[in-house]
Amino acid sequence: MEDGFITSEVPVSTLQIQGASPTPTTAPTPRRTVSGPPGWLVILLAASCGLTVANLYYAQPLLEMLQHTFHLGEGTIGTLVTVTQIGYAAGMLLLVPLGDRLENRRLVSVLLVIVTVAMAAAGLAPSFPLLLVAAMIAGATSVVAQILVPFAADLAPDHTRGQVVGRVMSGLLAGILLSRTLGSMLAEVAGWRMVYLVSAALMGILALTLRLTLPQRTPTAKGSYGALLRSTASLVRTHAVLRRRALYQAAMFGAFSAFWTTVSYVLSDAPFHYSQLGIGLFALVGAAGALVAPLAGRWADRGHGRTVTAAGFLLCICAMGLAVIGRHDIVVLVVAAVLLDLAVQSTLIVGQHAIYQLDRTARARLNSIYIGTFFIGGAVGSQVGALAFHFGGWTAVAGSAAVLPALALLLWLTDRTGRSVDVRPADGSDDGCPTI
Repeated sequence: MEDGFITSEVPVSTLQIQGASPTPTTAPTPRRTVSGPPGWLVILLAASCGLTVANLYYAQPLLEMLQHTFHLGEGTIGTLVTVTQIGYAAGMLLLVPLGDRLENRRLVSVLLVIVTVAMAAAGLAPSFPLLLVAAMIAGATSVVAQILVPFAADLAPDHTRGQVVGRVMSGLLAGILLSRTLGSMLAEVAGWRMVYLVSAALMGILALTLRLTLPQRTPTAKGSYGALLRSTASLVRTHAVLRRRALYQAAMFGAFSAFWTTVSYVLSDAPFHYSQLGIGLFALVGAAGALVAPLAGRWADRGHGRTVTAAGFLLCICAMGLAVIGRHDIVVLVVAAVLLDLAVQSTLIVGQHAIYQLDRTARARLNSIYIGTFFIGGAVGSQVGALAFHFGGWTAVAGSAAVLPALALLLWLTDRTGRSVDVRPADGSDDGCPTI
């Protein structure tokens, strides 16, 4: 064990190169070290991802409370979720690529300090416009989670990368879902402002913890910031797998966001009449979907990513159908929520596994495109969901949300590149890649 990492010595066979002098038989056999992150670090990374990404979702179950505070309509108050996700998407495209250029421990610490200030400002905001500005800044800098996920992928050996990423992502996905429950419970006791202030305190603690415990990661890219962004854009042009996976997940997260942005209105109305606490407890059932993340990573390691993707699209469509029926039946609505979360998380993990194989030196930039597009889809879904509920009620929300995975399924049917050809890293090495 060295520097907190579990290592094992793996012999590398000696290759004879044509035209080269034979290697003496007395020479020692070369060996290379394969390192993997220890369990405590995986847990820390998962918890960190969950805590930071939760900042994007605290507001969703609080929309009705915020509506009364600022005396705004449903369509207007829903822009808070949309603006936060737009901020996150901007951070993904403009800040996450720096994960390949700057030392990660320092970058993460700086971003978390900014998140701390922004969340405190949101909790103290005297007006809705100021809350929007603070939420956008907090959203943009909460991309720390998406710097830590490629960080974990780099630490993991090839044959377990999917499992390690799945475990870290399970923390992120649990944070997305549990944030609604924790936000609702805290708001019920101390008001919505306290939700943001408590989050600010947690971000400050996390900044210090990660600064002290994260191992250093050597940057893989050089050059100016402008060159870094240009290279990020070139990845989109180069890799069809990246383009498809990003669009797939944008559609899935759009459906996810449309559901979760508006379900609080359904639960607070007849026949349920749930309190803020009841809405939070409903959100808790969706956290069961986070359990599928490590399984999805394992399926991706075994080459079943394409099948899992199609199953996720179909499951999402079915969940939206059940959501319509669940308008007056809480059990059915719970089942719809769990199935939706299972579907979105499965496709997210196998998609991430696929793109990380494209270029091992550009994983932060690949992730910035993938998750940036993912959250643009979420922002669109949140706004479409709010408008659909305003004009057509819950049935309109579920119907518009079901269209998105249906379109993704049609795009999946046109894919011929991933049926039989493995995705290989750009450097030509074998990275243990499954079909997509």
